[in-house]
Amino acid sequence: MSDIEVRILLVDDHPLVRDGLRARLEAAPRLRVVGEAGSSQEALEQAGACQPDLVLMDVNMKGGSGIEATARLTQRYPGIAVLVLSMHDKPEYVTQAIQAGARGYVLKDAPGKDIVLAIDTVMGGGIYYSAALARQLAGPLATDNQLTAREQEVLKHIAAGQSNKQIARDLDLSVRTVETHRLNIKRKLGIEGQAELIRFAIQRAGNDEYA
Repeated sequence: MSDIEVRILLVDDHPLVRDGLRARLEAAPRLRVVGEAGSSQEALEQAGACQPDLVLMDVNMKGGSGIEATARLTQRYPGIAVLVLSMHDKPEYVTQAIQAGARGYVLKDAPGKDIVLAIDTVMGGGIYYSAALARQLAGPLATDNQLTAREQEVLKHIAAGQSNKQIARDLDLSVRTVETHRLNIKRKLGIEGQAELIRFAIQRAGNDEYA
């Protein structure tokens, strides 16, 4: 990613925060802020007008949450990556963001180099969570060593926030087969709900990244 310019749209309802982010990002020559938005609706409008590669999305904004905006934006513009940048470090926010289609979650008080690393990771096709979040997400959940190689692949895609249809396309499987893998994963790990499955997948991805 070092030689490729990344076009970024900043979404935050505080102009001073956007100014600070712009200064931090544009200190890296290959990062270029091409637009700003102060609300969910403005974010959608600017995404269409600016055609950014990546959107840095706040969670709490006037006129609608960033998580809702992420879901709408990724559905309308699937080629644009979304990286959530928030002051909130609660695991449920992370889970909701990933479910909405975000490719990562970074805390606002993270060092500038971590934000740049997060952007590089997401633009390289990966997912990224602040180290503090990865540690917090790691809880007393079951281990995954009883999963097959294919089930572990599916788990990685779940952590990336992909739907059954997207996973099926990427792994060249039928949607029904992916659904079966999900059921088997939950059965083997003793997981009941969808949110808990996503939480486990995020935990595993975070542990892999920061091991």
